[in-house]
Amino acid sequence: MLENSVLGIGWEDLGDLSQINTRNELKTLYRNTYPDASTGRMRNHVGQILSFIKKAKIGDIIVVPLKTTRKIAVGVIKSDYEFRNDLGTEMRHTRCVEWKKTDVPRTSFDQDLLYSFGAYMTFCRARARNAEKRVVDVIAGKKPVTETGVPGEEILRDIEDEALNQINDFIQRKFKGHELATLVASILEAQGFMTAQSPPGSDGGVDITASKGPLGLSEPRICVQVKSQKSTVGVDVYRQLKGTMSSINATHGLLVSWAGFKNTVEKEARKDAFQIKLWGPQQLIEQLLKNYEKIDPEIKAKIPLKRIWALSSIE
Repeated sequence: MLENSVLGIGWEDLGDLSQINTRNELKTLYRNTYPDASTGRMRNHVGQILSFIKKAKIGDIIVVPLKTTRKIAVGVIKSDYEFRNDLGTEMRHTRCVEWKKTDVPRTSFDQDLLYSFGAYMTFCRARARNAEKRVVDVIAGKKPVTETGVPGEEILRDIEDEALNQINDFIQRKFKGHELATLVASILEAQGFMTAQSPPGSDGGVDITASKGPLGLSEPRICVQVKSQKSTVGVDVYRQLKGTMSSINATHGLLVSWAGFKNTVEKEARKDAFQIKLWGPQQLIEQLLKNYEKIDPEIKAKIPLKRIWALSSIE
């Protein structure tokens, strides 16, 4: 969506919706396409799709929480609904968008706005008070005015996404610089690797080495570079890692960036899919949660987590 200046919502099986004019027409099409869907699911989905193709207007502000970087993209709708075949099978229903900012930190917004942005629905109106003005202020660089008093309309919150955002923000605050490399090393050790971590300061392009075997001499032998900077990592860092791998005789590489990666890095990494892996904040947190029970107790004490039960979906 960011690369092509569009907004997309899925539901590609429905086909071209350009001739849909009423809710009943869309309901009939939806029922024929998804005959096993419950009444509640159909009502929910039809409402979202109709809002996307009809109710949202040119000039409306769009907010997209980015799962991979935990940042927020903000844009403005620039076209009516378009059905497209040139952006892949999952990007059929689109609106053209002018992206104003694609890396707004979540901390720029008040919690009630974040609750609206993290709603269960794919496409919905942000119901927080004065949401539009407050978002405009943020992208204009103005200090947002915190809303108090009567809250906005109640929304169905995505508790899982909120929890992941809390973990993301906590790690960002507590694990900066060399500490982030320590967290990555602990995750690798929990996965069964023997690790060696470079001391703070100049590391020659090697923050961590990880390997298998009782002496740590068996493959895979991994060269790890960890970047905690606020800016996305470019292809120069990626290529430096490849060069370092060769110089220390590593068989694989792992590049970790808390701010994520530029598109050029992700494209180049696809060519080295069986040699080098990329971890942005999403992948790092996934590996932390997956291996949390085996993590070093000192690290667990710094990131105190507990399991909870929640409904997986609500009609």
